Amino acid sequence: MTSQSPQDYSKSHRSELEADAITLCQEMIRIPSVNYGDGKGDERAIADYVVEKLLEVGIASKIYESAPGRCNVVATIPGVNAERPGLVVHGHIDVVPANAEDWSINPFAGEIRDGMIWGRGALDMKNMDAMMLAIVRKWTRTGFKPPRNILLVFFADEEAGSIYGSRWMAKEHPEVFEGYSEAISEVGGFSVTVGDGKRLYLVEAAQKGIYWMRATAEGRAGHGSMLNDENAVTALASAVARIGNHTWPQRYTKTVKVFFAELAKATGKPYDLADLRPLLKELGSTARMIGATLQNTANPTLLEAGYKANVIPQSASAVIDGRFLPGYEEELKETLRELVGPDIKIEAITRDIALEVDFEGDLVDAMRNAILSQDPDGIPVPYTMSGGTDNKALSELGIIGYGFSPLKLPADLDFMSLFHGVDERVPIDGIVFGVRVLENFLENC
Repeated sequence: MTSQSPQDYSKSHRSELEADAITLCQEMIRIPSVNYGDGKGDERAIADYVVEKLLEVGIASKIYESAPGRCNVVATIPGVNAERPGLVVHGHIDVVPANAEDWSINPFAGEIRDGMIWGRGALDMKNMDAMMLAIVRKWTRTGFKPPRNILLVFFADEEAGSIYGSRWMAKEHPEVFEGYSEAISEVGGFSVTVGDGKRLYLVEAAQKGIYWMRATAEGRAGHGSMLNDENAVTALASAVARIGNHTWPQRYTKTVKVFFAELAKATGKPYDLADLRPLLKELGSTARMIGATLQNTANPTLLEAGYKANVIPQSASAVIDGRFLPGYEEELKETLRELVGPDIKIEAITRDIALEVDFEGDLVDAMRNAILSQDPDGIPVPYTMSGGTDNKALSELGIIGYGFSPLKLPADLDFMSLFHGVDERVPIDGIVFGVRVLENFLENC
């Protein structure tokens, strides 16, 4: 890898907005706001940094602390027409852990190498946080006012269920969001190159719901050397295997249909609603995520049983990560119940809603126009996300949310593998493109 100094991307080489976004992203990566789950996280340092960077240009903000160190930052950017419903622009400031021994570089160094910023959170999602900050900082310096009120929010705890972040804010401080009707956040507006070089820009308009469950088998404890036809481990293992090997039926939602119709048009391939899976091969590495949006999924993720090699335990349990498409929650639950059988207990651990919104209207038009302003050949399309974002919590306040954190990506970059992955990184050119698109969108929405 070729290392480059931050000076290579100084203001003399790029516009002030672009340079600010790059520097902010690097500096935010260097603040290790790691969320370990189970309430073990601390966003205080990164929250203080956000407050400081806003205050540098005269923007006041407020920290909402849901628990010691669990910090959410909120700032209001007044718009020209305060009578219009406002727009929430939000990101999360926590990141998942990173084992430095597995990485090519220090995951919290924020280094620039090979034209990319490397580090934990570079994609998920400190690049977007940096773009948000850079744009409002520019506005304040130049005296620009957006067309409507913007609520800038940096949430805690998104990487562990948002309990101390958006969920807490929506429940304990709904007044913060009064007067706001729409929102944008992460994992949308990124490019995927298909066919003979056409670029689709995937805007997240739907999310799968979450149903995590624990399956527990009870049996007869005993000595490992004896016959035992009531072995809890055996019963659980059989149930887990049935779940893991189950072939889920294809279920095509409206967002999926629109996405695959656009993909077929861009590639010249057949669009067959009887089976859309053949089109997945046109998506390269992105197919792993998009393929999961054609059906419900359930993956065994944790197993727990026993305490000694020669003791058959009385019970054994497994955790299943279930994800359901909009409108198919009950099908997921009923299928899992059938797969585990009548003798195994099921309990829900986490449940969260699925989302799906129409890909039309003034806000979507502004997204399309913003992308085309920087890439006239781009093709904005809606897609369904296999995971979820903080838009789920805001939806319970009646706020319609999209994933729109634009990035133009190299055709050969395995984008999805970098989320929570080793050597997470974001292209410099992607941020330059993204901050320009986001600026255009926010100034015309």
